[in-house]
Parts: sequence; C-alpha cells; structure tokens
Amino acid sequence: MKKVYICSPLGGNVEGNLRKVRRYTKYALLCGTAPVVPHFYVECLNDRIFEEREIGMAAGRSLLWFCDELWQFGDEITEGMTAELQLCKHLNVKTRKIREEEINKVLGGQR
Repeated sequence: MKKVYICSPLGGNVEGNLRKVRRYTKYALLCGTAPVVPHFYVECLNDRIFEEREIGMAAGRSLLWFCDELWQFGDEITEGMTAELQLCKHLNVKTRKIREEEINKVLGGQR
C-alpha cells in the first residue's frame, strides 16, 4: 500500500484545519493509500507553544523518509509546509497537489 504524507495548513485556526485534515485523510484512505498524518500530534502537543510546535513539526518531517509521496492540500502554503516540500525535493519524494474537485469526486461532498 502506498504511504502518502498529508501536507496542509494547521496553525492559526487549528480546529478548522483539523476538520479539513480529517477529510483529506478520509480521501487518502478511500484512494487506497496509507496516509501519514502528523497533524494529529496537536492532539497531545500545544501548537501555540513554540517548543511543542517545533517538536511536532520535526517529528512529522522525520516520517517523510519512508513515504512514497507527499499530497499537498489547500491553496495556502505555510512555512511548515514549505519545509516539508523542500525536504521532499532533498529526499526525492514525489509531491502531488490535490484539488478540491478530486476530493469531491471521491467523497461526494461529505464533510
């Protein structure tokens, strides 16, 4: 099963972005992949505390080495996402931008 790293915004509106990443994760699962979702670290780390945010981001990036692809969701590219995308280039991990239309085809507008 292909392992895909879910790359999307988290900071700022953490609750809203977590709702979105749950949807992205479901999409990836229904596409037959094994999603790697570092966003869920915020369930035990506080994203508003710099040190804890850095721990979560570093832990997430450390998972990229064993992923087959990174799937980028959303139109915004945050600083954290930029670091993930740059690491993919270094590791030669394929990246793919997933558009909302693709998600809707699979989920049928489910939220």
